[in-house]
Formats: sequence, structure tokens, C-alpha cells
Amino acid sequence: MRWGGIVVAIWLVACALIGVQAGEWALHPGRHELKSETKALAKAVADRNRAALADVAVTAKDGVTLRGWSIRPLNSNGDVVILLHGHTDNRAGMLGNADMLLRHGYAVLLPDARAHGQSGGDLATYGVKEADDVRRWFGWIEQSENPRCIDGLGDSMGAAQLLESLNAEHGFCAVVAESPFASFREASYDRLGEKVHARAWVGRTLFRPAVDAGFLYARWNYDVDLDQASPESAVAASKVPVLLIHGRKDTNLPPRHSERILELNSSRNPEVILWEPAEAGHCGAAGAEPREYERRVVEWFESHDATGVAVKGR
Repeated sequence: MRWGGIVVAIWLVACALIGVQAGEWALHPGRHELKSETKALAKAVADRNRAALADVAVTAKDGVTLRGWSIRPLNSNGDVVILLHGHTDNRAGMLGNADMLLRHGYAVLLPDARAHGQSGGDLATYGVKEADDVRRWFGWIEQSENPRCIDGLGDSMGAAQLLESLNAEHGFCAVVAESPFASFREASYDRLGEKVHARAWVGRTLFRPAVDAGFLYARWNYDVDLDQASPESAVAASKVPVLLIHGRKDTNLPPRHSERILELNSSRNPEVILWEPAEAGHCGAAGAEPREYERRVVEWFESHDATGVAVKGR
């Protein structure tokens, strides 16, 4: 009995150490700076689509400077799409999506998330602070672009941040979220289970003390409540149309995350739908089914007006 208690105590201490280390890694993901050739690539995308590229910036609620690119085609359809990149990436990771949307007449805004790229901030908070950052970018578009519609498209972390922003900004006409997490806590279970080549139930059970320790550490040391990072809750409180995309072969964030968001909203918002391409991995729908991806994304944006109500034949 005594040895059993000692083993449990050692395990709890180990979990606490794992949780602190994981918390530090999550909050300080590392920065991939923009390179000169990246700006040249963005310019090439703009030129190819007869569009103007501009460096833009806004100030976040906590004073952090957020930076990004605005690309506006000469023959715009009047709509602007905010494109949000994934974890440890920067705005350049969304240039493929920008190229696709520019071809259809959309203006695009590609921000660097806080603590990523050229944006300020020391901490990535997975939507806790970023939700209001997205709202600030939304306001910048309203003032500078005078758009007919503002839409959003995000990948992975960017998809989660976009969905969480629906709590702060209700004016989106429609959004597309590929490979989001349902909540950061659920994603943490996946990550820790993945470390031992197991599924999320291992993280939810055996490693739960480590997740709890990491969340407590983030709250006590950085005043960041990661339990607030919950796209499923934000979507449940919103009426904005949401197209979820999640590849069936996604092992980074399994499809159950989007399925959970859909299930929670099935009776609340009929304009939340899910497409699960069979051969796509994490954020891989455009690579696995490029024509279908383009069709679904563009039609989703085209079929909603400024009130978010479906419009046929627009």
C-alpha cells in the first residue's frame, strides 16, 4: 500500500513537470520570421491577379502591434476574406488560399497571429486573446475597405481562432474553418496521447493531471485561462454560417473535433455544416481535392449575403 502511494506521488510530480514544460512550449511556440523571398512571393501572387499588395497593421487591446498583408484586386467583387494561418506558421502559409480567392475577385487580408511572424506579443493563447485580435482586423477592414461582406477562412490554430472570434465579432457573413480543435483542452489530450503513440483517451485519463497542471501553470504564471479557448462554445453562441472542413486522415487533430462542434450545433444553427474529404490529412483538403475544395469554399462565401442569410443565385 505504501509503495502504491509512492508510485502515485511520483507520477503526479512527473505529470506536474510535464504539464509545466508543455505549457511553456504551447505559449511560446517559436517564431518563423518572414523572409525577403516570401514578400516577393506575395508580390507575385498579387501581380498575377492584378491586385495591390500592402503592408498593414493594427493595435491589439493590450497594445501589441499586429501586422499583415492586404491584397486587393483591381476588379474586386466587394467582399474581403480574412485568412488565418496555423500554429508556428506565418501569413505566408495562407498565400495559396489568397491566390484562389483573388482569382474569384475577393480582396484578402493575411495577418500574422500574435507571437507569430512579424506580429508582436510574447504569448500564443489559442484564441483567448486572438479572438479580439480578429475583431480588430475586422474593424480595420470595415473602415478602410468599406466591403459588402467580410468573410473568414482559417487553418488549424487559425481556424480555431476564427471560430472563437465569433464571440467577439458577429458581423461575419460566413466563415470556413479547416482542421480546428473543439477546445484547447481536447487538443491537449490529443497531443499528450500522441507523445506516447496512443489516442486521446490516454491523454484524457492517464495524462489528465499533466494537462491540468499545464492549464494551472498558464493561469498562475501568465494570467491566461486556456479553458476559454473553446471554438465549440463560441460557435454554439453564434448565428454566423460556418463551413467546417476536416480530413478523415487528419492525425494531428482528429476529425472528432469538427464532428463535436457540428453535433453541439446541430439543433442551434442549421448553417453549421461539415465536409470530411476521405483522403485529406491535417489542413490537406486543398491538396487532396483541389477542385472540390475551391468549389465548396467559394460557393459558401457566394451563397451568403451581409446578413448571413443564404442567397441563391447571387
